[in-house]
Amino acid sequence: MQTEEELGMKIAMLTNNYKPFVGGVPISVERQAKELAKLGHEVTVFAPEYEQTEDIRPGEQFEDLQETRRERVIRYKTSSRKMENGMVYPRIVSREIVQAFEKEQFDCIHVHHPMFVGPIALYLGKKYDLPVIYTYHTKYEDYLHYIRPFQSVEDKSAVWQEIFRLGREKVVPGYMRWFTNQCDLILAPTFSMQEAMKKSGTRTPTAIFPTGLEDSFYIKDEEKCTAVRQQYLQGRKHLFCTVSRLEEEKNPRFMLKGIARLKERMDEPFRVLFIGEGSMRSELEKMAAELGISEETVFVGNVENQEMKHFLGACELFLFASKSETQGIVLAEAFAAGIPVVAVNATGVEDIVVNGKNGYATAEDTEEWSARIMEAMEIENYGRLKEQAVLTASGFRSSRLAVYEEMLYAQCINQREKEESAYENERNRAERVGASIYRLFKAS
Repeated sequence: MQTEEELGMKIAMLTNNYKPFVGGVPISVERQAKELAKLGHEVTVFAPEYEQTEDIRPGEQFEDLQETRRERVIRYKTSSRKMENGMVYPRIVSREIVQAFEKEQFDCIHVHHPMFVGPIALYLGKKYDLPVIYTYHTKYEDYLHYIRPFQSVEDKSAVWQEIFRLGREKVVPGYMRWFTNQCDLILAPTFSMQEAMKKSGTRTPTAIFPTGLEDSFYIKDEEKCTAVRQQYLQGRKHLFCTVSRLEEEKNPRFMLKGIARLKERMDEPFRVLFIGEGSMRSELEKMAAELGISEETVFVGNVENQEMKHFLGACELFLFASKSETQGIVLAEAFAAGIPVVAVNATGVEDIVVNGKNGYATAEDTEEWSARIMEAMEIENYGRLKEQAVLTASGFRSSRLAVYEEMLYAQCINQREKEESAYENERNRAERVGASIYRLFKAS
């Protein structure tokens, strides 16, 4: 009889960013690792080293060990340079990752980024004949401004602007098409993202797999929610919030303009909590003052993930303006807290926000956006929106999604085993290709 240990898979997850960095991808990776560990699988997360983790030797530490003792984090060294948003640059070749694969036998590789750790995942997949699963978290064409040559491109020459355009419209989509077609399975967080990948030329099988929410997110602590509400409401009638990094792609300037218009139209006093940090914070605080909404906006900074539900539960509406989401984890979190959403309609929003049902998705127009906020707060609408928000959130439980993810991994592993027996020569060829990629890495 097989033991639980023999039945469990050994899963390697590779990511370019992870806690303590705050963002959607780190949250997604952490939740997946925890839930898969609870199912009896051994999950090793390969994540970058940050200044906050310098006291831990790369490749040797364990984090957040559950009672299962099956969730491990191995830190790899990074470049000394950082992006403006705090992200680090992984090295082209990570010895910590390569050495771990030399010592251990994994059953599959789940990579969360196509760049940096992406090629490493493909190389290791070919070398050890492992299926590579990729989750499409990010629309990378919307993030080129973090790369130094493309910063402040509007101030550069026409030649540089043309290079930026080609990078956005040709180079990045071309690379993504190549990368996804080297993988065994692509996980898309929403139907629209799945369709977008197919249209861009991805031939690899795809499946819809959203980032889930921990079961604890669905349990409201009324006392803590009330404490947060009292702390920030301070005599006002309504408390709203938004959660995002304070960066260009999250569209925070529109948010402030929309709040300014809401202040002009709404008779009852309100406050909006901006939860999150970023390089634009000082600029946004100054802009809020210029728009005359300093009293209506509070820049809270980062909030610990376990505390986030208390902040969401303290508010009546979740406001959102980002146009670069593939899913928008925070939208599901807002629904789980029982608060409707008013967002700018974009990818990641259109798949979860249903107009007039659990919230509103509007054009990028301050008049419409502010009007929908007021409509959502009307007594005859609010209760219905709140009820549907909770119902929508029920489909995002991490514990349920982990079982589905487990099945997808098993299918990829079984398919790879079938191919091994039927196409031995092809397998040998793949190993030779893998060896060539490794030599290229060593030479770089």
